[in-house]
Amino acid sequence: MRILNKKIAAHKSSAAWIQRQANDPYVERAKKEGYRARAAYKIIEMNEKYHFLKNGQIVVDLGAAPGSWSQYVARQFPKTKIFAMDLLEISPINGVEFYQGDFTTDEALAWLEEKLNLQNDGAGTVDVVMSDMAPNTVGHKKTDHIRQMVLLEYALDFALRALKVGGTFVAKSFTGGATNDLIKKIKERFESVHYIKPPSSRKDSVEMFIVATGFRG
Repeated sequence: MRILNKKIAAHKSSAAWIQRQANDPYVERAKKEGYRARAAYKIIEMNEKYHFLKNGQIVVDLGAAPGSWSQYVARQFPKTKIFAMDLLEISPINGVEFYQGDFTTDEALAWLEEKLNLQNDGAGTVDVVMSDMAPNTVGHKKTDHIRQMVLLEYALDFALRALKVGGTFVAKSFTGGATNDLIKKIKERFESVHYIKPPSSRKDSVEMFIVATGFRG
């Protein structure tokens, strides 16, 4: 693909991104299959490997924009109720209730708690909590990793409150993994914990995913 816009071509990072998109088979596949982003294939591949999504569940999608994970779940499991959240707005998806806001705020958590009928008695109502949340990276590996771990901890704390016994937690991490304390906490509360880099995750990406199944309660 030749980049005709001289300003974009002169900016190496923009030009590289455009070139990569043009040569990416997952981008083309997403267009053909009607998904909003190539990211859909990450959750598809993880589910094909671990089979945690089923019809009739309650699913929470954190960091949902532009909505491809929710889109896949709604399309393949039409009886599932999906509650999605992101700082960015997403176009409506049938079967998905969406809240635009910061997951780490009291207001956002209150919306989720009301929708999910979460009480203080520790009885979870959610089958799957999935998080593709990521910070805006600054290019400093250690700083970016720490910021990602903070989001991961927020997502995990919510999952431990929200999940039913037997539920699943799927969340983005970064290469280098979570802290030992965090991994220990996850392993104590779930029967199986896996690190996975789905085939659709770009080779040069530092992202990894944690798939924790069999929530112990």
